[in-house]
Amino acid sequence: AQTSARHAAGGRGAWDMGAAQLQGEWTATVPGQPDAALLQLGPHPEWKGTVKGTVERAGTRHAMVGDVNRGAVTLEESANGINISGTWLGEVSDDSCASEIRGDYQAGDDAPTQPFVLRKRSP
Repeated sequence: AQTSARHAAGGRGAWDMGAAQLQGEWTATVPGQPDAALLQLGPHPEWKGTVKGTVERAGTRHAMVGDVNRGAVTLEESANGINISGTWLGEVSDDSCASEIRGDYQAGDDAPTQPFVLRKRSP
């Protein structure tokens, strides 16, 4: 019943989120990092059902690609446009109408994971 009410109000459940809902501007907060990051994501020009964009934080801008599958979000950032320098693995928050994602951020293969929250700023 909650899902039906949410859909009637225009919201989306985690399982309903697709690449189109991942597009837009997002604010990312990671505890221990002084400033929030800004993600700008649009449709990937080569891979249908995925996104491509940038993540900006602390005066740097990295390329980013990602997708969403059954509510699970995977975003990968690259400082040099070739190698993965950061991974964001999260889940769409059930009651957020696809506007909040929570998960773990890892800055490189050997770095510890840190929790993150992404909140949608605009479509």
